[in-house]
Amino acid sequence: MTSKHFILATAGHVDHGKSALVKALTGTDPDRLPEEKARQITIELGFAQLILQGANEQRFHIGIVDVPGHEDFVRNMIAGVGSIDLALFVVAADDGWMPQTEEHLQILTYLGVDRAVIALTKSDLGKIDGVVEQVRNQLRTTTFARPPIIPTSVRTGEGIENLKNALASEFSTMQPQRDVGKPRLFIDRAFVLRGIGTVVTGTLTGGRLHRGEGVVIQPQNFDARIRSIQSHGCELENAQPGMRTAMNLPDVSVGKNAIQRGDLITLQGLGSPTPTIDVLLERSPRLKPNFPAARPIKNGSSVQVHFGTGRTAAKIILLDRPVLEGAQSAIAQLRLDSAILAFVGDRFVVRDSPEQNTIAGGTVLDPDANRANFRSAAQMQLLKARATAPHDIDVCIRSQVERDGFAEYKTLLVKSHFAADETSEALSRLSHDGDIVLAGDIAADASYWHDLLERAVRIIERGHKKNPERRGVDLTELRTELQIQSDKLSDAVILDLTQNGFARYENQIARVSHRPSLAPELLTAAETILAAFSGKRFDPPDRKTVCRDRYFQQALRFLVEQGQFVEISSEVVLLRDAVEQMQNAVAKLLSENGSATASQIRQKIGTTRRVIIPFLEYLDRTGITRRVGDERVLAKKSAAAKLADAASAQRR
Repeated sequence: MTSKHFILATAGHVDHGKSALVKALTGTDPDRLPEEKARQITIELGFAQLILQGANEQRFHIGIVDVPGHEDFVRNMIAGVGSIDLALFVVAADDGWMPQTEEHLQILTYLGVDRAVIALTKSDLGKIDGVVEQVRNQLRTTTFARPPIIPTSVRTGEGIENLKNALASEFSTMQPQRDVGKPRLFIDRAFVLRGIGTVVTGTLTGGRLHRGEGVVIQPQNFDARIRSIQSHGCELENAQPGMRTAMNLPDVSVGKNAIQRGDLITLQGLGSPTPTIDVLLERSPRLKPNFPAARPIKNGSSVQVHFGTGRTAAKIILLDRPVLEGAQSAIAQLRLDSAILAFVGDRFVVRDSPEQNTIAGGTVLDPDANRANFRSAAQMQLLKARATAPHDIDVCIRSQVERDGFAEYKTLLVKSHFAADETSEALSRLSHDGDIVLAGDIAADASYWHDLLERAVRIIERGHKKNPERRGVDLTELRTELQIQSDKLSDAVILDLTQNGFARYENQIARVSHRPSLAPELLTAAETILAAFSGKRFDPPDRKTVCRDRYFQQALRFLVEQGQFVEISSEVVLLRDAVEQMQNAVAKLLSENGSATASQIRQKIGTTRRVIIPFLEYLDRTGITRRVGDERVLAKKSAAAKLADAASAQRR
């Protein structure tokens, strides 16, 4: 038997029998609050489980979310239908199509729900044929154009089995929610049980969560640990996408400043919440003219944005128009009062500021938007590309690297519904097609990458021409001129250059064919420096004294890069053979005596304190010696043996 998990939510007008139908299907009354019992209407979300047998040895575990139908509780309804696979649309035979039936239909459409079964309740009251025709007419131009319509009566039991069969038939043609390794659970309930602690519930999407696993609660960025997991009362080692999930989080408290409905449980590494998102805003063509919900949305309007199981106040900034009329769509920016962790392709619902009317919905195009660049040419190009295909991974990758020039593998499309292996496959495909270049740890727009390399080559060649005495161009200078801020991009550029005719020398890069040479005006300076240092090998002139102008500075740099001098510190430079002789002397002294002070070493070598202190610090840095109090000892035997061998070879 193959088990599949799905989420079903009710929808429909108040008093059309949604909760009674859920009880007839499952045996569970989803109305749990005393006020709901007293008023005989659903106020909060209710939950139940239905297990159905399907064809080919399939078993469907269906988590049912029962939503309120009253207009005063639409915000609770939206919180229940954000992550569902199928809608159970309830229409009463004695009422037919009603205002909340229509509003619920628009909400489901805004949220991207495209499968439904229609339950025609109270069928024992008659009028079935007329209501069936009315429902089909209402749905003709929607994504639910040809749904099964099942007459039912919870009073007589008529049609309940037919409804179960219709649901099983629908689920048999559906694929369970995908596991892309990015679990998100939007909390719809949070409460405390005595002796257990905080418990949260929600519908899990995007990936699995495991018992004992560490999670993060957004947007507060709280760390927590899952002590236990249940689904409809059954203990689980892990929960998978498409499951109603309850988790015990003992380290977290419940309340306005702690954890509450609308918060998100996920894993570290899936990005941070942001207060600004760029979106495709859409308005239903079903909005009736002259009704409050159909009023034009003006640029700068204040609204309520329903996302996941939460909502937040926001301001709408339209990209290229002053107003958005009914049946229109437009790119916009939502500036939220509270940050959210959204993914590319996420859906949301917009209601007016007083929460009286549902006025729009939309799709997230850029979850990490920036107020400053909303109308920049590069951002507009990204948004227009994604608006046409927000679920196309190739479009999402191309649009990002075209805007930014490049992206690091690890951060590319983290906030998306694409799995890591899908992203890797898409990168390989786009690279093969020549749209992007894969280099090191980055993916770059092809034209940006080739231009970057050409500029780097020109900078290096200009450096060779301007300073032929230098071994190469400083990598820091190259990075600054190329305006590269990313370490990964810088590394990728250097790697590509070194594979194509260039060589790296520590912190410099040059053409392989480049041979440093002194210009005539620098030769005299170099000869003067060599003469000055050769005369006093262990007590040379101060560097500032020697480098009295830029010619002497360039000449000394050339001599250092060519290996004739060693840079001991910013003030002290020594001839290389002098450094070797001094090292040998130190090794011999420490090998014979075990340790020595700086003064003893200075006297042994015959130098000054100005030179010996930086020199000993240089030996410490290079691992030859180690300071112990006021004395030096050899860092390790291998170093001592190496220096002793060098001294012996020199004597021979």
